[in-house]
Amino acid sequence: MRSLAIVHVQTRPLDWWGRPARAGSTVSVPSNIAEGAARSGAREFAQFLNIARGSLSELETQLLIAVELGYLDRADAVFSSVDRVSRLLTGLYKSVKGIK
Repeated sequence: MRSLAIVHVQTRPLDWWGRPARAGSTVSVPSNIAEGAARSGAREFAQFLNIARGSLSELETQLLIAVELGYLDRADAVFSSVDRVSRLLTGLYKSVKGIK
C-alpha cells in the first residue's frame, strides 16, 4: 500500500487534470485487494486482484495522457512506482492461483 501512497503523492502537482479519476484509480487498487482478501476463497480473491490490476492500468493510462499533454515526464518516479505495484500484484495473483 505504501507504493500506492507514493503514486498518489507523486501525482499531486497534476491537480489541474483528472484528480477525481486519478484518486479513484489509486484508491481502488488497495480497496479491491482488501475486499478480495475478505472474501471466502482464493477464486474470489484472484478476481478482485484482477480488478485491482485493471485499476492500476487505468491509473497508468491517465499518467501517460499527462505525459502526452506535457504535464509529466515519462522518466518521473511515479512510473517506477506503478511498475513495482504491477509486479507485486502479478506475483500475488500467481500465488493465489497457484501459478509458478
